[in-house]
Amino acid sequence: MTAAALLPTAYQPDIAPVADSLTASALIALLPLLTVFLTLGVLRWKAHWAGLSAVAVAIIVAWLFFEMPVGLAALAATEGAAFGLFPIMWIVFTAIVLYQVTVRSGHFEDLRATFHLISDDPRIQAIIIAFCFGGLLEALAGFGAPVAITGVMLMAVGFSPLRAAAIVLLANTAPVAFGAIGTPIITAGTLTKIPYTEIGAYVGHQTPVIALFVPLLLVLMADGRRGVRQVWPVAVVVGLAFAVFQWFSATYLSVELTDIIASLGALAAAVVFLRFWQPQGREEALDSLQVERERDLALVGAGAPAASRSGSAGGHAAEPLAVDDHHASMAELDARARSLNAGRITMALFPYLLVIVVFAIAKLIPAVKEWLGGTDVKVPWPGLAGEVLTHSGKPSAAATYTFPWLSSPGTMLLICSLIVAFVYGVGLSGWGKEFAATAHKMRFAFLTVASVLALAYVMNLSGQTITIGTWIAGAGAAFAFLSPLLGWIGTAVTGSDTSANALFATLQQTAAQNIGIDPTLLVAANTSGGVVGKMISPQNLTIAATAVGLLGRESDIFRKVVPWSIGLILVVCLLVGLQSSVLAWMLP
Repeated sequence: MTAAALLPTAYQPDIAPVADSLTASALIALLPLLTVFLTLGVLRWKAHWAGLSAVAVAIIVAWLFFEMPVGLAALAATEGAAFGLFPIMWIVFTAIVLYQVTVRSGHFEDLRATFHLISDDPRIQAIIIAFCFGGLLEALAGFGAPVAITGVMLMAVGFSPLRAAAIVLLANTAPVAFGAIGTPIITAGTLTKIPYTEIGAYVGHQTPVIALFVPLLLVLMADGRRGVRQVWPVAVVVGLAFAVFQWFSATYLSVELTDIIASLGALAAAVVFLRFWQPQGREEALDSLQVERERDLALVGAGAPAASRSGSAGGHAAEPLAVDDHHASMAELDARARSLNAGRITMALFPYLLVIVVFAIAKLIPAVKEWLGGTDVKVPWPGLAGEVLTHSGKPSAAATYTFPWLSSPGTMLLICSLIVAFVYGVGLSGWGKEFAATAHKMRFAFLTVASVLALAYVMNLSGQTITIGTWIAGAGAAFAFLSPLLGWIGTAVTGSDTSANALFATLQQTAAQNIGIDPTLLVAANTSGGVVGKMISPQNLTIAATAVGLLGRESDIFRKVVPWSIGLILVVCLLVGLQSSVLAWMLP
């Protein structure tokens, strides 16, 4: 039977299925999200149990209250789980494999020393690695790869696992809107038919306000108020440079290249500024980090974090970073940094320069991008495609699974890891051992992210997400202040600003037209709100926990970052609300 023949009996979500009340329906639809926050933030369950519990609640809500056949709800969960595994976790997994190859080769020690050469202060290294370098990785790959890679790099320069995870999650905010070559903004433009360059320009007048302060917040998280007093000049310089470059590129140059330009510009500003100024308090910061690190590692024990280091390049299996990193004294690191030459620095940076080149070719050359996209395999999900309609009555495109076996950033990272393995002399055998070991370490992370995306698909296809969004959009003129909340919620659920725009961009546009506000402003607000929701997404929490060896302690990371996420979303809400009236002059 064809999909068309099934459409008359297909499931179509009702916007207010509970007693014809939008409020009651929205409150019921919030139950799966509340389950995540309760189990992670209050009960401190392991993330995979929290995710699976939320999926079960979402299926029950879809069946009992939204009248979605339980079989369709279960099939929606399976498609979401497949999407969570590929391409989402495929990207994260291959990013960590790439990192592990550099560790096995011994060249990661030179990379660590290279960052040490820029600054030997761990608070400044947090800015350079998590914010500048992480922003570059977000611009190229996105989908959790920057969190995975920069998390282990921060541990390598002395941060405790918990603090490293929190710092990289906080840093992975401002670049997210323009991440993965502008994909979130391009998606919003495709859905709303508003030119994506216009949306990008509006976002470029919102997220730089967040970017301006993120380096200062990173220093505060790294070393408290003492750190801010001692390091604020470079934090301000980096934040200002990133904000200015992001604003200028988004407004006048290229949405796709915005974060690449901003990240490299901020890094260059840091390097130049540090030639003329150095902070005080380095030793005190190192001492406090060491005390915290020893306490954290005592709790973690000798369990294997995804991040690991090798004491030699001799091809032995890498030992956990948590176990053997402390033996490398700062004197040894100073000596290694002084011994670096241009060739060793180039070799240390080679994997990431390769990633930049490969992604630039794949994403920025139209012919290559089109060819890679043409290899994607579209799979109408069995039993689901043609059986689920959108609220407007059209067959849901989400019921078709896309298998980007070649165009996925994960596949490109896999190719890069193989090239690096041969260039570094690790060979196919060494690469294979790291591949297998990483897969074993990440087994529960695969389950967690699969469950989180299963939750997102059940909520989306059953209509729960759109019901929540419509309810919030009913606030009238006050919606201008609330519109970023939709992006925040959407990204928190799905782990992707792109997915949040896919969910809510058209809703934002319609709501804006109904209340007489510039639609481009609210579509942009959805994107900007999403950037500060990513740090509390269970998907990203699991990626961070896996990278730093805290798998099973996602609740601890969540409790550490959720106040920052709430504070930042309030700032974005206030900014957008004011831009709709008294700060309209800020907009392009």
